[in-house]
Amino acid sequence: MRCPECQHEDSRVIDSRTAGDAIRRRRQCSDCGARFTTHERLETPIPVVIKKDGQRVPFARHKVLGGIRLACRKRPIDELGMENAVAKVEVALVDLRVSEITTAQVGEAVMKVLRETDAVAYVRFASVYRAFESVGEFAEAITDVEESG
Repeated sequence: MRCPECQHEDSRVIDSRTAGDAIRRRRQCSDCGARFTTHERLETPIPVVIKKDGQRVPFARHKVLGGIRLACRKRPIDELGMENAVAKVEVALVDLRVSEITTAQVGEAVMKVLRETDAVAYVRFASVYRAFESVGEFAEAITDVEESG
């Protein structure tokens, strides 16, 4: 692993621990002594995403995380909780065992995970994803969450 400070290619692992679906490693550069953190994640074959216009794009983890971050803003969910939510979405998509998925399937997987994580974050995400146009649609979503939770 290349040191971010001096670009030296040799470092040693000081500490390792699991963090959701990844392994977090604290490293120290053997040249300059700088410490830095790396995350190792098993590479899984996530399906290609088919957008509404028919374009096929690779799954973008950072886009899902960005949407979850917006939905969880000012909620009691830390960064690790959001990372775990993204990991659950990825697992759900891999478990479909298909080579292509639609953006609708990605959105539904995110809503399912958020619904289990935080009801307010779920309603926020659903309101944007489903493009609520009335207060009644919000009320329906809230009622639905209250009845199931």
